[in-house]
Amino acid sequence: MTADDRMNAAGKRAVAAWLFVCAAFTFATVVVGGVTRLTHSGLSITEWQPLVGALPPFSQADWDALFTKYRASPQFRQVFPDMNLAGFKGIFWWEYLHRLLGRVIGLVFLVPFLYFHFRRRLSRTLTWKLAGLFVLGGLQGAMGWYMVKSGLVDDPRVSHFRLTAHLGLALVIFSIELWLALALLREGKGPNNPFSLVVAGIVFLLALSGGFVAGLRAGHAYNTFPLMNGHAVPPEVFMLDPWWSNFFWNVATVQLVHRSIFWLLLVLIPVLWWQARRTQAKVAAHHLLAMFVIQAALGISTLLLAVPVPLAAMHQAGAVLLLACALWTAQALRRR
Repeated sequence: MTADDRMNAAGKRAVAAWLFVCAAFTFATVVVGGVTRLTHSGLSITEWQPLVGALPPFSQADWDALFTKYRASPQFRQVFPDMNLAGFKGIFWWEYLHRLLGRVIGLVFLVPFLYFHFRRRLSRTLTWKLAGLFVLGGLQGAMGWYMVKSGLVDDPRVSHFRLTAHLGLALVIFSIELWLALALLREGKGPNNPFSLVVAGIVFLLALSGGFVAGLRAGHAYNTFPLMNGHAVPPEVFMLDPWWSNFFWNVATVQLVHRSIFWLLLVLIPVLWWQARRTQAKVAAHHLLAMFVIQAALGISTLLLAVPVPLAAMHQAGAVLLLACALWTAQALRRR
């Protein structure tokens, strides 16, 4: 019997359930990370202590030590010079929770992985894929600290490039976890529709472009819809020289790109739904279409109301759920 043969139906369901739990934890981390960014909490912890940092402050002396370190940071001096200890606790807990979730995910992934591996419940191919996924998780933690370091300087704003890379890695990890889980539960053959993978890829790009929008705070500009302050294409789109730099540093261009991907999906997702509506992927396709409508409403509302924290956090959560629905549809339409 080969390793691949050992994965019977019950074993596949158990591994898939574990991967769904991992994906749920990753989803929660992305959402908490969004709230952390929106509340300017990400720079409240000025050190990276993977082990010691897992323990929260227990005493007044602990809080005083943390607050002293924060008061030496550029963010305190330039952005929150009047913040007291109570205010610091408010931003500290969001960043602490975000980092704690990252640590918990590592354990939630590693312990069952080792159990399934040593009990010979995993195929050889799946074992290597999961080992690579664990490495990606470690890189994600390092990228998070690399992002925070970019804001512990004279200009207390994290690099939007590093922010987008941090978000992108989280989305990749979430996508792999979900894709592998769905593949383990699949039964029968799909009609092999490559278009569904294209749509899923574009949904991923939409979420990724949201990282640039968030990092440059582009959502606070052009708070009108469907036009951008009366223009389909604002005249400021190519105001920077060289022209390509606008796609990375120009608020108008970054928001236009995000909107353009949305308009593209406004066509592509209904087309995919139409193709899948009478196949075995119809349930997934219905969810994809419904989630796209919800996410569009959240995005437009967030823009028109100038990025209120609750709506913006829901919009980020919606981006991950939309990606999940796109991957679900693509997996259901994929030939084994």
